[in-house]
Amino acid sequence: MKKLYLVAIMAFVCLFANAQQKLTLSTAAGTDLQNYTGKVCDVTSNRVVFTGWNTISLPFSLSESELNNIFGEDCRLEKLVGVESAGGALVLNFQDCKAQGLQANVPYILHYTGVNTSKRIVKQTLVEAGTSALSFDVDGVTVTMKGLDKQMASDGLYGILAKDNAEAQFVSVGNVANGFHATRCCISISNGNTAILKTNHLAAGEVTSIHAVAKANEKVDVYNVSGIKVADNVNGLQPGIYIVKGRKVLVK
Repeated sequence: MKKLYLVAIMAFVCLFANAQQKLTLSTAAGTDLQNYTGKVCDVTSNRVVFTGWNTISLPFSLSESELNNIFGEDCRLEKLVGVESAGGALVLNFQDCKAQGLQANVPYILHYTGVNTSKRIVKQTLVEAGTSALSFDVDGVTVTMKGLDKQMASDGLYGILAKDNAEAQFVSVGNVANGFHATRCCISISNGNTAILKTNHLAAGEVTSIHAVAKANEKVDVYNVSGIKVADNVNGLQPGIYIVKGRKVLVK
């Protein structure tokens, strides 16, 4: 009898543990992940995507094949790899990273070719709370792209508007009623929201390391992506994309 009693208790504990591991993720207001982080959970999420470019940041990872299954094989995933100044605007250099998959809490832009819809994501996966940011300094200004784990006000931030996302154009959003929803991404600029942001899309193998093309003290013409010469060596370059010896190179 005592043995049966212990078995019943263990079964109850197991059922309770399994119940704790089920997580329905809110992609609007956000979800308190304090009791789930670091655990493998059965996650269910419904994420709205629009035709064209969207921003996305999730508290769990998705492989390339999972991205294809959810958003279609022709979907594109890009990550911010550098920012540079060109003609009074700030150019955001995004590079294709779909082969590496979507990593937990990292901010991305996602291109979707289907009709506006809500995509259901169901996965047993490790949940990781928190947010991650990508920051780059250019001309004394810090540009930061951040994923959001909860809904937040949009005043002073940049985002991709659902009605104007064909080119992943980030615009100053202003103080709108709903602000930014969770699992989206925003961009902030350290000196306020007065800059014009332009987006540049790079293929996965389009850029290489600066030191793979030129040595640190080598005298060489360095151009920005607009074709303007900015230096005669590779020392002290700000993070961004440059043209050196006819090749696009990345400075991190």
